[in-house]
Amino acid sequence: MSVVDPPIAEKHALWEDALALPSGAFLMSFGLFLLESIEGVSGGLAGVAILGSYWTGISFGIIYFLVNAPFYWLAAKRMGWKFTIKTLITVTLVSVFTAVHGLYMEVDSVNPLYGAIFAGLCIGVGMIMIFRHGSSAGGFGILAAYCQERYGIRAGYVQGALDLVVVLASLTLVSLPILLCSIVGAVLLNLVLAINHRPGRYFG
Repeated sequence: MSVVDPPIAEKHALWEDALALPSGAFLMSFGLFLLESIEGVSGGLAGVAILGSYWTGISFGIIYFLVNAPFYWLAAKRMGWKFTIKTLITVTLVSVFTAVHGLYMEVDSVNPLYGAIFAGLCIGVGMIMIFRHGSSAGGFGILAAYCQERYGIRAGYVQGALDLVVVLASLTLVSLPILLCSIVGAVLLNLVLAINHRPGRYFG
């Protein structure tokens, strides 16, 4: 019986990270922009920031950047400075891109269910890109990445549980039909993560 050596993980080059992080952040921010356009909600700290923008009128990007600040300590302590710096870059890009979309695109009318589905898929694919390049979307994403790295718990499961709490908290601000559409989008987002971001299935 022959023994097959396990594949050796080849690290991403710096230029690959430099392309992947803005691309992932762009997709995530577009999904969040769609959610705001249908007055929907999301999970995680992005959902907290969306709710905060509804409550205060302050832009999503500013709130999203600020609420992530306390989580950088956990990132630096548990995941290392390289991960932390990449996450800070990603969060900053998402914050900026969500404002940029509104300058170049107007979404006057979109079916809420369609918008939520598209948003969930965009955010999920964007998160996969940044996870696979040693970064996260901050906040709950840091917790999800840490739990997968430290305990082998799939990031999608951790993110899903935290997302559910935030989405349920939005009941006071959004109508039930919009909330149900948002939940569909959140489920799709976390299915994308659970199916495509498993420990040991990706090398490099």
